[in-house]
Amino acid sequence: MPTHTMRAVRLHEHGGPEVLRYDEAPIPEPGPGEVLVRVHAVGVNPPDWYLRDGMSNLPVEVRPKFSLPAIPGTDLSGVVEAVAADVDGFSVGDEVFGLLRFPGFDGSTYAEYVAAPASDLALKPAGIDHVHAAGAPMSGLTAWQFLIEVGHDHPSGFQAAQHRPVPLDARKTVLINGAAGGVGHFALQLAKWKGARVIAVASGAHELFLRELGADEFIDYTKSRPEELVHDVDLVLDAVGGPDSKRFLRTLKRGGSQFPVFFGEFDEEENAKLGVTVTGTTVRSNGAQLAELAHLLDAGAVRVAIDSTFALADARAAHERAARGHIQGKIVLTVA
Repeated sequence: MPTHTMRAVRLHEHGGPEVLRYDEAPIPEPGPGEVLVRVHAVGVNPPDWYLRDGMSNLPVEVRPKFSLPAIPGTDLSGVVEAVAADVDGFSVGDEVFGLLRFPGFDGSTYAEYVAAPASDLALKPAGIDHVHAAGAPMSGLTAWQFLIEVGHDHPSGFQAAQHRPVPLDARKTVLINGAAGGVGHFALQLAKWKGARVIAVASGAHELFLRELGADEFIDYTKSRPEELVHDVDLVLDAVGGPDSKRFLRTLKRGGSQFPVFFGEFDEEENAKLGVTVTGTTVRSNGAQLAELAHLLDAGAVRVAIDSTFALADARAAHERAARGHIQGKIVLTVA
């Protein structure tokens, strides 16, 4: 193992994909509760480009402060190289995957080596490779914490109420908007695992893919408006969210719930009049939940779809791919 430096992608300034610089950085030392991971693959997620562009999507007064240079990234799959003295459960040579230090922006996974909190990691499923494992943590845990078990008691920054998943079974119908993306394709599979009937909303190019994942019904949003076609569903998981999310309230039955992954503007009085609940959460790192997801990945009950892969040195091209949208599954960086 190199003794001093590694290759990493760093930000020396905020901006577009062109500010991602492939350069030398010190190899981190694992602190208490941490392991050093030799990274094999890195999942690319929206927080990576939020950090890159300086959080321009947030009002200036609430933007987190960052010191530059910074290494983006939260998702990884790799091999344990060293273990802090106080860490149990992991050994040198273990293959692991994880979502690091989220919600936060110091995961620093766009690198050859990462010091990772052991509590954020799980053993990589033996049945999948590092590329597919790296695509799972943030998107898989987001779907898990919205649909299955929150696993923490931190309220969302957008609401005072604690998020409560809806128990899913064969009597429930779930509509998933943005079903082909990272969170959406996991949510579809987890809802099917629980036995629910799933209506998938995406562009027509993704229909075959989503039906193969188990979608019972497909709506091409470029040709039809789901809120005009669908009624009396029990749950909407809107993986797109934002200002237009409110329109899906019309698809719910009384007593139904809508879970926007990216909160839009909702009127509590209107929700009460419709008899529906709107609630959400912010995904948090959780190695124990990831271990549960790993069992499903190993058994083939859930799979990770890969949109595209890029070498770590080509992180700029990966971000350019993300900016074009219409992603099917996950974008992953590979580390030589």
